Amino acid sequence: MNILVLCTGNSARSILLEAALGQALNGHGHRVFSAGSRPAGRVHPEALALLAREGLPTAGLRSKGWDEFATVPGTDRPAIDLVLTTCASAAGEACPLWPDQPLRAHWGADDPAAAPAPDQPRAFAAVWQTMQARTAALAAVLAGSEVTSMDRTTFLSAISGIGEDR
Repeated sequence: MNILVLCTGNSARSILLEAALGQALNGHGHRVFSAGSRPAGRVHPEALALLAREGLPTAGLRSKGWDEFATVPGTDRPAIDLVLTTCASAAGEACPLWPDQPLRAHWGADDPAAAPAPDQPRAFAAVWQTMQARTAALAAVLAGSEVTSMDRTTFLSAISGIGEDR
């Protein structure tokens, strides 16, 4: 399954979820990407610092636009199976059209980059904790034996529930 995590700036929440999912799903036949509708052009330094503290690789992470993932005939862009939006802005925006209509779920979280600078480490840590919990829940769904027999509606219901406040 190819998973695309979307946010507006692709500098904080979507990057954190890309890293968490990438680590959890590595070696299980899934690929995870992130992008933004209006990319910031850089990954927030606090996101990179948090991921480094967690021992996750950061070398390949970058802020990029979602047009990099729109399927174009004759290119090697991956077909996207699941789109996860991580902020309120991205949830309501018109996403680019992908063939095969990928599943979409909203996993919103407060923007830690919007917190005052002295509060950002705490804000990023809180979002990271949320993204880790959601990652564990998605990994459990994907690892379940019943996932192969789920229809689209049942699968979408299962993954959409993950993004609800707990």
